[in-house]
Amino acid sequence: MKKPTLKAPKLRAPKLKAPDLSGVAGGSRTGQSLLAGVAVLGLVFGVAELRSPATTAADTGGGRTTAQVERTALVCPPPMQGVTGSTSLTLFSPEGGTGSTGTGLIANANAANVIAAQNPVQPAADPTASAAPSGAAPSGQPAGAPSGQPSGAPAAGQSPAPVVDALISLAKPGVPATGPANNSDTAPGTFAAATGNLAPGFTATQVTTSENGGTSLSGADCVPSGTSFWFAGASTGPHRVDYVTLVNADTLPAVVDLKMYGAKGLIDNELATGIAVAPGQSQTLLLSSLTKGPVDDLALHVVTRSGRIGAGVHAIDTGKGTDWLEPSADPAPSVTVPGIPDDVTTAHLVVATDSADDADLKVQLSGKNGWFTPAGKESIHVKAGMTAVLDFQFTAETREGASAIRLTPTSPDHPTPVVAGLRVDRENKGKTEATWLSGGSPVGARASVADNRAGQTKLLLTAVDADAKVKVTSSAGANGGTPGSKDVDVPVGTTVTVEGIDPAGANGPYALTVQTVSGGPVLAARQLSAVTKDVPTFTTQQFRDDHATVEVPRVAADPGVVLGTK
Repeated sequence: MKKPTLKAPKLRAPKLKAPDLSGVAGGSRTGQSLLAGVAVLGLVFGVAELRSPATTAADTGGGRTTAQVERTALVCPPPMQGVTGSTSLTLFSPEGGTGSTGTGLIANANAANVIAAQNPVQPAADPTASAAPSGAAPSGQPAGAPSGQPSGAPAAGQSPAPVVDALISLAKPGVPATGPANNSDTAPGTFAAATGNLAPGFTATQVTTSENGGTSLSGADCVPSGTSFWFAGASTGPHRVDYVTLVNADTLPAVVDLKMYGAKGLIDNELATGIAVAPGQSQTLLLSSLTKGPVDDLALHVVTRSGRIGAGVHAIDTGKGTDWLEPSADPAPSVTVPGIPDDVTTAHLVVATDSADDADLKVQLSGKNGWFTPAGKESIHVKAGMTAVLDFQFTAETREGASAIRLTPTSPDHPTPVVAGLRVDRENKGKTEATWLSGGSPVGARASVADNRAGQTKLLLTAVDADAKVKVTSSAGANGGTPGSKDVDVPVGTTVTVEGIDPAGANGPYALTVQTVSGGPVLAARQLSAVTKDVPTFTTQQFRDDHATVEVPRVAADPGVVLGTK
């Protein structure tokens, strides 16, 4: 029997109409034919967006690369200046950012500004509305993530997005912008945002001069919104007036719990749980209203059940000092607290753990010849879920210059995560001023602090595990000056004080940028000082890695995705 012949079915290509190119001025028949061919290929393979490739990182086998961040968002606490104080806000982005010309601003964290900053497209047409800021990102774009979103231009029939009512705008990289916050005792928190070439390394610093509780300087670096913040060294004792501030600069509501740990363990209070913070709203809570009786040496964990917030703790020790408590690095078995001044008189260390295990820690100070163990302060024991303290006295004979404290497990086989905070006091003619330092994190590739002032600024650098070299750059002042830079060697276990770093002809606040050249890791802190009415006012802020780049999956164009393969 003869086998039947099987014929393959005829496959017909789809008819693709060539575009009419007769209107192309000066187009020859050959040129029009080539353009038509490109157009047909575009219909078959899809349209590709041309972008400069991201900077390639070492391929670790996962096919990843690095990309510059295209949006950065930060949250600043309410000024807490009282009725007699004044607060300045300073913005800065270092040079080196690439891409489109971006926007940078700081604004009050109210509902209208928060919505406008997220750049939603409004459904109703309004011909009188203002245009949207050119670089704003859409709602839901995480801070610091590379953007791939549309520009935010409204569709036909829709009104432009609203415009943020900015307090201060940043014009270009390399030069800070400064201005006053709302100068009232009920001023709200603020948020800062930058896009495009201003986003990488964007930072904001807030400094308050006040006589509320005594003449003082209070400083804070604005931080990204988050879900967890640790503060060690708060108090509800009779001599202290501490406030916790919560600022919601997102478009989603947040629900916050405040977990407080003392020398006897976790402090329960229903008033400290389930705190609702609406979008574009700030809450300021007196810490003593959340504890049952006075408690010194508190560690406070601000954690959200939902949403994200910016959190701060402001401390007033009446007549003895006022400042913001710096947020501590996340709990870790080893902690280093940088930024101890060279003229400190006393220091008070608070260490806490929320672990189920106790922590036994070796105590060391950085000195002229490296890490050393202070006599009588060799170790500290922290019970599970509690706090422990250690006091230091310094005299002209015992000081070894600026310093840092390092805590490490006494037994490498028993690492228990801890957080740490340190109050330091300076004295002049019987008058004192305090600031609160915290467990820090390395500057990484680069970090900046925006508000520094000529003749009042010191930079303190500590190399933790190995000798290091860093590059220190001072920008021009907000109103003029010549930038400068220098390389600084930091031997392991020492704290190097860098002075004489003001830009030539500095006019207005300037920014400092620290870059790790080799070795390390390095922790850095900026000390801003001024003697007012014989009070040695000062405030200290840490440099934290600006995370100007992020890792993203490596992707490549694949026509097979369009055509399909089997």
